[in-house]
Amino acid sequence: MQPSAKPGIFKLARAFGQGRMPWLQVAACGVLAFGWFYGRPIFEVSHKPAVSKKSAPSKVAADSAAPIVIPATAPTQSASLGLATIEVIVSRNDTLDRIFRRLQLSLSDLASLRNLPGVKAHLDRLRPGEALMLQHRDGKLVGFERQLSPSETLKVVKDDGGFLANVLENPLEARVRTVSGVIDRSLFEAVTDSGAHEPTALRLAEIFAWDIDFVLDIQRGDSFTVTYEQVMQDGEFVKDGSILAARFVNQGREYLAVRYVDPTGHEGYYSPDGKSLRKAFLRAPLEFSRVSSGFNTGRFHPILNRIRAHHGTDYAAPSGTPVRASGDGRIIFAGIKGGYGNVVEIDHGRGVVTRYGHLSRFAGITRVGRKVDQGSVIAFVGMTGLATGPHLHYEYQLNGVYKNPQTVKLPETVPIDAQLRDDFMSKTQSSLASLDLPIGPALVAR
Repeated sequence: MQPSAKPGIFKLARAFGQGRMPWLQVAACGVLAFGWFYGRPIFEVSHKPAVSKKSAPSKVAADSAAPIVIPATAPTQSASLGLATIEVIVSRNDTLDRIFRRLQLSLSDLASLRNLPGVKAHLDRLRPGEALMLQHRDGKLVGFERQLSPSETLKVVKDDGGFLANVLENPLEARVRTVSGVIDRSLFEAVTDSGAHEPTALRLAEIFAWDIDFVLDIQRGDSFTVTYEQVMQDGEFVKDGSILAARFVNQGREYLAVRYVDPTGHEGYYSPDGKSLRKAFLRAPLEFSRVSSGFNTGRFHPILNRIRAHHGTDYAAPSGTPVRASGDGRIIFAGIKGGYGNVVEIDHGRGVVTRYGHLSRFAGITRVGRKVDQGSVIAFVGMTGLATGPHLHYEYQLNGVYKNPQTVKLPETVPIDAQLRDDFMSKTQSSLASLDLPIGPALVAR
């Protein structure tokens, strides 16, 4: 009996006793009261569509259900009936064994998968963030997909004879494109406004990093023109590819770069006359920061409150920003040194030593006596020692004398081999000429 049945009957009885209800309505109330007592209406209108045998859900419909997308760390989700498709987003330190156990999939199927010829190498070293597609029926694996590269996908299916694996190829095309822009607020913004993407802006800065300090030297009104490869697949954009040629005008001075791949496959960027843009030292050890204090022999120290020479350049940047070795060399000190806080010193030979101070922590490769390459991350920005905020203090010494890192003349590198000069000229002329062509897409390169 429902809780509301008795109050309803009492109201009907009182109404009848007071003579306020016609006899026909009394009969109707009796029928309704019967329904209240037995917990369901007598006159029920169904809003559910009638289901016939023909329209009943079929096994095929269950098999074609939409994929279940779950992160690798989410609770297990599976379908007990029919075929279940699950897209797993790989987490850090994940392995297929862990994923199979978490999803309660057959470990014997995983072993069979690994035993397929040439497949095991494609199943190890999962990349965090990548997507794996798995199909199973009641925990038994029937399908597996993993994208190995933008143009290759591993696909495994199970039939009556067992698992079959194939690597499907979807070739990429490179379309040559030229864009141009003028810097108003930032290099990244100007490049993306031109139609390219942020990786192209980063590559542009890396190419000219030996001549231009992109922290200090960039000004509003500087301009660029870039010819680069735009990678496409089935007519759809995939990513920005290599820069083939570039022009950068900084404070009225023009810099040109062209990509050249020699017969041995070595790639580099050169000036039009064959001089390598790569020099012995980077102009700045940080990417895209700002100078908070320059080289100054009469600087007023903000903490010591007295005049104290500032023999380097301070680059303001968030804590944790990677600090790069400005040149090839050997680490001669890594530790705490007075007001520098955590500091790294590198001997580059030929009397050149660079120093990096106020670091929050050291990189794993940073040990005294260890050789490091130009551009290697050696530490991270912090504010240890005498520092009012997170920044990198960078010094450049030549034969024990402090030099201004922003203006010191950096050693030149050896130009292209004379035997390769004709090959260089023939391969780079069209790329350099593209910088003066109308802006836009040009041709399919391969």
